[in-house]
Amino acid sequence: MDERVGTLLIRLARQAIETAFTKREIDLSQYKTEKQLAGRLGVFVTLTKDEELRGCIGFVEGELPLYGGVVHAARAAAFDDPRFPSLEPEELGEVRVEVSVLTPPKRIKVRNPEEYLGKVRVGRDGLIIRKGFYSGLLLPQVPAEYGWSVETYLEHLCLKAGLEPKAWKEKGVEIEAFQAEIFSEK
Repeated sequence: MDERVGTLLIRLARQAIETAFTKREIDLSQYKTEKQLAGRLGVFVTLTKDEELRGCIGFVEGELPLYGGVVHAARAAAFDDPRFPSLEPEELGEVRVEVSVLTPPKRIKVRNPEEYLGKVRVGRDGLIIRKGFYSGLLLPQVPAEYGWSVETYLEHLCLKAGLEPKAWKEKGVEIEAFQAEIFSEK
């Protein structure tokens, strides 16, 4: 996707939040005709305020056309992230919107869990961990922003899933990787 499409995604995410406050409908006609926004791709919308996370919700796999996924993820990030209170109208001008468009996740195949250390690339790979009923996801920009090593990244992924930090080494764990094109407001 090019910068023009990224700008459209950011504008759409912001419009989705604004129209939730005003109860207006979004005019999606411009987005529906954009071929790159018709694909069913995973998408996350991240909101930050004063360089701190303010909300982040998304969908690993696209069940809707991308433009529809952006609308739902933006509103969920603003109003339904259980870690934060709902966004207030006066905060709208203070939040920065970021849209991450995901590639389909692929399982990382290893014979020994230590092989993850050589297969995962910080800054390139977003990760999903699954063990039994537990799962967690971190976008690829997260470990890069914090300067984590691969091992620290895997430990935080486990914590996000509600597992012990070293659970990535345990039997029955599956880890998938995906990449993301990231578009941010300036």
